[in-house]
Amino acid sequence: MRQWLGIPVAGALLLSACVTINVYFPAAEAKEAAREFVEKVIDQADKVEVKQTPAGGGGMAMLERRFDFDPWMLVGIGSAQAQSAPDITIKTPAIQAIQARMESRFDASLRGGFDSGALGFTADGMVAVRDAGKLELKDRVAVNAAVADDNRDRKAVYREIAVANGHPEWEAQIREVFARQWVASAKAGWWYQSGGAWKQK
Repeated sequence: MRQWLGIPVAGALLLSACVTINVYFPAAEAKEAAREFVEKVIDQADKVEVKQTPAGGGGMAMLERRFDFDPWMLVGIGSAQAQSAPDITIKTPAIQAIQARMESRFDASLRGGFDSGALGFTADGMVAVRDAGKLELKDRVAVNAAVADDNRDRKAVYREIAVANGHPEWEAQIREVFARQWVASAKAGWWYQSGGAWKQK
């Protein structure tokens, strides 16, 4: 008798343990955050039209989330979704300090390299010297140093954004989103990597 009573108890414990945590990567919010960050760095903020969500907006999305029915809940197997806001913040002091350095460096040392075709955006969200021959000999050491400094800041900011938003595991996805945004925000004539080859925008 005791043996039979143990089966339902064990089954109930098993069902209650089957709760999955579904933390999704907010791609749209990450893209918007990347656009805001990148445009400020390359000084195209005047071209950005910031879309504000009206008060009470997004009601449909809220309703969809609120009434998202999971049939497994009837048998005790729930899907615990993250309730944190989907926004990606880039407004921490650490992130803004990196952004300020990158913005200053871009104007002082990198913009000319992009304009001349010497520099390009890589597929992994970095900057590379694409054609050193387009740099004057006297400028090459300084530009190489600026590229190295900028790439250190880029790695740091992708990591910092992921950590600041409570999901260090998002670092690779943040980097991918930013890599696409650097290209999207590049001026006509600038170079970028795609499919292993350099292309001009």
